[in-house]
Amino acid sequence: MIPDKVDIVIVGAGMAGASLAAMVAPHASVLVIEGEDQPGYHATGRSAAFWEETYGGPGVFPLTAASGPYLRDGGFLSFRGAMNIGREADRAKVEAFVARFARLGAEIELLDRAAMERHVPWLREDWTCASWEPSCSDIDVGALHAHFLAEAKGQGAGIRVRSRLVAAERGAGGWTLTLADGARLGCDVLVDAAGAWADDIARIAGAAPLGIVPLRRTVVQLRTEPAATDTLPLTLDINGGFYFKPESGRVWLSPHDETPSAPCDAAPEELDVAVAVERLQGVVDWRIEAVERKWAGLRSFAPDRLPVYGFDARVPGFFWCAGQGGFGIQTAPAASALAAGLLLNRNFAIADGIDPAAYAPARFG
Repeated sequence: MIPDKVDIVIVGAGMAGASLAAMVAPHASVLVIEGEDQPGYHATGRSAAFWEETYGGPGVFPLTAASGPYLRDGGFLSFRGAMNIGREADRAKVEAFVARFARLGAEIELLDRAAMERHVPWLREDWTCASWEPSCSDIDVGALHAHFLAEAKGQGAGIRVRSRLVAAERGAGGWTLTLADGARLGCDVLVDAAGAWADDIARIAGAAPLGIVPLRRTVVQLRTEPAATDTLPLTLDINGGFYFKPESGRVWLSPHDETPSAPCDAAPEELDVAVAVERLQGVVDWRIEAVERKWAGLRSFAPDRLPVYGFDARVPGFFWCAGQGGFGIQTAPAASALAAGLLLNRNFAIADGIDPAAYAPARFG
């Protein structure tokens, strides 16, 4: 049953909404509403599932680095290692990449060609330089998401699926929300953790959209000869053309596509699948025996490609928790702690030292 009024309603039960609910529920009454039949149906359930300190760039690094201990201590990580690889023309770019993140405190170094071959057998000869991140790890996304949902529920948060928000009105007593099934409820604070639908939720609440754009990302699962071994690292193009990693004897490969899309149940395009396969064939001398699976998800970015956490600059009681791009899972512990601190005006240790101004909605004017 939906309560008549709670302190906080969070729209979206993916990783962003679930982790924020887990942080906030010990201190306030919380209800999470989700439009789909199950939490985590969209971006959370379609992640390539890795934690890499450099992924997302320097602006995301503080959130990723601060999340590492939580993820490791919770048993959600298994070490993988990561190489960002380049051709000889990219050497200066690779060296600058290593230097930039080493200054920030990332565990990163340069690799020579011989070391690259040891990590990725059958690597084609024109790939001659790489960075190496030994701490890069696979994330058990399902376990992490379930953990946050369980923590939220254990602290009294409600979670309601098939509950799409269709109207939100702000009055003297707070928000009155209307769901697609006609149910109505009240809250003091409305949190927008709706992923690809973040700007749509803002419009419903009368807030100005921030320009959060969903971009489609494709992943394919390949059977190759030789078969992918568990020791292969996450391997990424320094120029953003692909990444791949092993998964249960198969290869998970993405062409690193970012195709603008309306918010939807994303599906892969055959052209993107073909591009992915073609790019892999230019990297390793493996024979591709079959494309076994293919899927796509929507990664949502604000105009500056940094996430957005904080109260709206103009609409009282409307809080943004959106724009996590492709790094929302690997940053979830620290990001949710930072957002919860802003939401409740209290300190959460995980987010100590992270400047919230970098992620504030007000930065867009």
